[in-house]
Amino acid sequence: MEHSFFVWVDLLGTFAFAVSGALAAEQKRLDLFGVFAISYMTACGGGIIRDLCLGSFPPVGISDWRYLAVSVVVSALAIWARPIIDRIEHPVVFFDALGLSFFTVFGAHKALLLTHNIEAAIILGMVTAVGGGALRDIALNRVPIIMRKEIYALAALIGAAVQVLGQSMEWRIAATPWLAVSICLVIRLLALRYSWSLPVIRRRRA
Repeated sequence: MEHSFFVWVDLLGTFAFAVSGALAAEQKRLDLFGVFAISYMTACGGGIIRDLCLGSFPPVGISDWRYLAVSVVVSALAIWARPIIDRIEHPVVFFDALGLSFFTVFGAHKALLLTHNIEAAIILGMVTAVGGGALRDIALNRVPIIMRKEIYALAALIGAAVQVLGQSMEWRIAATPWLAVSICLVIRLLALRYSWSLPVIRRRRA
């Protein structure tokens, strides 16, 4: 029951990131294959990096057909429903924030389950969340979000910490993931809304 619940959390993140990747690729005027490739890279890239770090072979993003199927189907739906999606303000950023939140939780959960190491679980939760978006931005010749001053990876780090803390202290299995998802999502959306950012290191004048 617990395993299937977290698989659904992971698939929800895959859905959200697949939309984000497909929309970003379409904005760059890529062909159909390019849209599908960027969508899959965004949706599964972070999870593949996480599984490689954990020594979990083959990575679930490659070995489980559901992840590829979700990426392809969602990409097609995102293209078809583009006029509807465009009603959302900054749709790429919105779906990216959703994917970030869900992947943070699943990545932290899986890493803690396999390593029993709190530090590794928090870091790999964040890596799961930001990895796909970073690969997407690099492939599209954009500066990755995690390299900009806006709050992105920090939101994932906090969400992962909440998930790991709740899992370690055996909080209610149904409540902890949604609390972690909500905190990560709220931090990310508030950072976007109010332009929160981390301090930028400035050179001292000689």
